[in-house]
Amino acid sequence: MPSQKKPFDARETKRFAAEIRKNCIRALEAAGSGHIGGSMSIADMLAVLYNDILNIDPADPQWEERDWVVLSKGHCGPALYATLALKGYFDPAELLTLNKGGTHLPSHCDRLKTTGVDISTGSLGQGLSLASGVALGKRLQGIPGKVYAILGDGELQEGQNWEAFMFIAHRKLTNLVVLIDNNRRQLDGYVKDICNEEDLGNKLSAFGFEIRRVDGHDVTQLYNALISAGSGDRPTAVICDTEKGHGGCFAEIDGFNHYMPVSHEDAERAIAEIDRRLEAEI
Repeated sequence: MPSQKKPFDARETKRFAAEIRKNCIRALEAAGSGHIGGSMSIADMLAVLYNDILNIDPADPQWEERDWVVLSKGHCGPALYATLALKGYFDPAELLTLNKGGTHLPSHCDRLKTTGVDISTGSLGQGLSLASGVALGKRLQGIPGKVYAILGDGELQEGQNWEAFMFIAHRKLTNLVVLIDNNRRQLDGYVKDICNEEDLGNKLSAFGFEIRRVDGHDVTQLYNALISAGSGDRPTAVICDTEKGHGGCFAEIDGFNHYMPVSHEDAERAIAEIDRRLEAEI
């Protein structure tokens, strides 16, 4: 059976986002290191999707009419794994096996290994093409459900994305919603210094998308942008302005924070700070 929709409660969703971050940090601590920067920046998006938007059934992960999530920036799988565990797709204890031998939770998302992962991802630039194929397939077969693709801003330097944007708009795939984690940073530095993308909103609008721009850490803004996405005749792109490392206080730095070691001391300090900030917000 699909998820039962309930009235949006920002406080509940903030709590869920906090739990995603804490579980993700515990997993990275157990692994010793990992992709913390981008995992932290998408936690609020995942919280809104899985707590408030998606029509899914954790008891039936392959339910044909489910909504799909394509995490194109697949190296941020730890955040998705934390979310799936909290939703009951698998035992949260498995999070402590991240990246270890025999794990079901590899560094990058693998649908053949992890229950609840819809698409294997990790080669940046390819996820949106995969998502567009799923969305078109659903339409051609008359199968309900939307597809939500999460992309990184640095990832948009891959030309395949722009072919996919053109295809999605041409086919008017309004059952596909694109979320861009606009944290302004990538592996080697700041996006503007490596290959400046200028105004993403204007570019995507020119490609035929309806554009919504939000604070990617404001769950109410995210919810309002997503709840009606795809209701018109153009596909929707939600540009989420975020901070890389947001919520992992030791990773909220100007320096390199794409992939970092995570010590027990770092984890304890970050989790305490997550709890402190949550209490202050709600």
